[in-house]
Amino acid sequence: MGQYLTLSSTLMCPHGGTVSPIPANSKVSLGDAIVLATDTFPIGGCAFAPGAPHPCVQVQWIVTALRATADGAAPLTTDSVGLCVAADSAVQGPVIIQATQAEVTGL
Repeated sequence: MGQYLTLSSTLMCPHGGTVSPIPANSKVSLGDAIVLATDTFPIGGCAFAPGAPHPCVQVQWIVTALRATADGAAPLTTDSVGLCVAADSAVQGPVIIQATQAEVTGL
């Protein structure tokens, strides 16, 4: 299982748009709140416009952490797979996970 995605994780659409997770979870954190597949993942600044503008606006997660739950939902890790979609739900490509929080250690 990969590292958990948190609010500090950097996610982008394949066209350079920024994914800004809005977590509903406030109970589980690793320094920052972890993000869950049930959270909202709006995308801003997507430059996809072949012919007519058709930017990515949201991420839909299709693969989540398989053996974990947090606050009753599936958390996301660097192994998760999400698809960036346009307003009409057309799939635009996979989300790019560029960086995430460093591994957490305890005392």
